[in-house]
Formats: sequence, structure tokens, C-alpha cells
Amino acid sequence: MKPKVVLAYSGGLDTSYCVKYLKHEKGLEVHTVLVNTGGYTADELKKVSQKALDLGAESHVNLDELEAYYQDIIKYLVFGNVLKNSCYPLSVSAERVHQAKAIALYAKKIGAEFLAHGSTGAGNDQVRFDLMFQLLAPEIKILTPIREQQLSREQEISYLKQHGVEMQWEKAKYSINKGLWGTSVGGAETLNSHTALPEQAYPSQLTELEPKTVELLFEKGELIGIDGMGYPPVAAIQKLEQLASPYAIGRDIHVGDTIIGIKGRVGFEAAAALITIKAHQLLEKHTLSKWQMQLKDQLASTYGMFLHEGQFLEPSMRDIEAFFRHSQEKVSGSVSVGLAPYRFVLQGVVSKHDLMNSDFGDYGEMNKQWSATDVEGYTKIVGNSMKLYQQVNGTLC
Repeated sequence: MKPKVVLAYSGGLDTSYCVKYLKHEKGLEVHTVLVNTGGYTADELKKVSQKALDLGAESHVNLDELEAYYQDIIKYLVFGNVLKNSCYPLSVSAERVHQAKAIALYAKKIGAEFLAHGSTGAGNDQVRFDLMFQLLAPEIKILTPIREQQLSREQEISYLKQHGVEMQWEKAKYSINKGLWGTSVGGAETLNSHTALPEQAYPSQLTELEPKTVELLFEKGELIGIDGMGYPPVAAIQKLEQLASPYAIGRDIHVGDTIIGIKGRVGFEAAAALITIKAHQLLEKHTLSKWQMQLKDQLASTYGMFLHEGQFLEPSMRDIEAFFRHSQEKVSGSVSVGLAPYRFVLQGVVSKHDLMNSDFGDYGEMNKQWSATDVEGYTKIVGNSMKLYQQVNGTLC
């Protein structure tokens, strides 16, 4: 009996090459797995399955991980208002970590001796897959044919033709990766520092010109309703994407540090993710204390960095998640959001936990719970440490 290898499979050139190579050169029984974290239609999943089998895979499975992906990761990205470099909602980073986890667990389930992925040696995904595989299935050896052989597209295509695979492998002008939490867009323009992606590079084109307002309902930090209609959180995110993407909302280019130490640049569109995070953040501004907000901002930065770099199983991640969960107890209410071409506007919130609804006073207008002398005394005490420093050092700076 041939040893089993579980291959993380997408149906693209790299993973198609891996099917043939692992079967013919390594003599392995290849079992391909696609982890669906959003972005695939039922027809597309069916075609991917058939393609893997036609290439010679012993079996293929499409793992539906949408709900688990939300519960394990997306929920906490919302709770933390996590945006990498104040910009990117970690669309691909979050996906890859969860996909690697699901594939490793599947390999253990079927008793595979090998795990494989089609990552090159130049990006983040190789680290994310390797790290999750090593931690969750340390007994299973990892194979990376593309990285190990440093193959070019032309070499891969030539090898596949030698094995009777005559599919069309024209390189698309733009590399698109679509999931529940956003779509990444890579192309020639993202390989330099100065060129913007053109309109046609983005999958969602502007088709809606008439502005509209939507009302988002949150319960304990989770999006559960839109315009008076209740939804499970995953369905709510999908519905919001359906409403907002025709306005071409959520486009940007993220520039940041890759895990391997070089700078990277990638375009993305993530209408639902950005609107959800910003609406949730506005609701928190009304319902959380000053220091809750301060601590959450610090922890969110750490959480996003660890997730981006594949450190999902770092124990402190569970500690941060516990803090996030507790912080959401009063984050319930509705947020009105205006949608318009290329932009959205947060209009206001309604919540029984709104801390502006107090008898303490109205900002800039009237105080009800303290006197002028109270403020004078408080200000003197607050300034003591600065007065002390200036008295000793004789300087205002």
C-alpha cells in the first residue's frame, strides 16, 4: 500500500503540479483537500473536485469551514477591531491559518504519512502552513514541491504536459483570493511602491450609484441583523457584502512587513469586513469605558500581528480572546451606516448601554455632578507630577 499524502489543493497551477509530482515522482497516494472559508460557489467546488480527480488524486474533499472559521477567528477580529497597520482586515492571513489547521486535522483523521502544500519560498503562506502542520501534526512529514525545487511557471506547465495535462494555464493578469473576510488582489502594480491598481483589477465593480442607509444590529459584539432582519453572523456578513460591494466600498492597498522579513504590498476589497469593524468600533465608543478601549487597542495590535505571522496557537492568543469576549458584554445596539459610491459613513448608534445617556452632563454644555471648585482642586492634583518635574529641572519641555 502506498503512503498517503494530504495536499492543500486550490486547483491552480502550483497545486495541480503537486498532484502529479507527488504521485509519479514520490510514489504517494494523493488525497487533495480544499478548505472553503468563503468565496466558492457550489458549481466551483464541484469543478475543483473533478479537476483533482482527473489529475490523479485518490480522493478529494471540500471541507466546509465557514462557521468554524467565523467562530475561531473572524469573531475575534471584530471584537478587537483588528486592522493590520490600521488598514488591512487580515483577509488572507486569517484564512490561511484556519485552512492549515483544518487540513492538518484531516490528515491525522485519515492516517496520512505526509502533508503537502504548494507555497513558494517567497511569501507568508509557507510559514503559516508549515507552522500549523508542525504544531498540530508533528508526526507527519511536510512536503513542499514548489519551494523545494524553486520551479518557474514554465517548468510546471512543461511537466504537466509531459504527463498528458493540456489545460489552459495562461497567467491571469491579477491574482484574486476571495473569502468571507475579503478579497486580495495582486498584480504588476503591487510589485512596486508607486502604482495604483486600476478599476478593472477589482472583482466588484461600481454598479450602484444611489446612496442608501443600512442599520446594523449587534448583540454582544456580533453582527446579527441588517435592516430589521435577523441573521446568523456568517449570513449577516455575507448579506452586508451583497449590499455594499456594488458601491465598490472597501478598496485599499496594504503595505506591511512579511513574516520572512521583506516588505509586501497587496490590494484588497473588503466591504463587509471594514464596515462591520468600523460600525462595531463606533458602538464600542459609546458602550465601553475609557480604559477598556485603551487596553483593547493594545491587545488588538498584538492579536493581529500574531495571527498574521501564523502564531494562532500561541497561548496568549486564548488569553486575549478571553479579554475580548468579556469586553463585549455590553456591546449591543444598532448602528446606522450610509452607503455611497466608494465610501461609507457611520451615522450614529442606538443602545440601552450608551454611556452618553447619563445624568452626569452634556459635553461642552452643562455639568450636573460636580462643581467649579471640584474641577479646580482636581486639576491641581493632576498637574502635580508635571509641576514637580519643572520645579526640579527648570524647563517646560
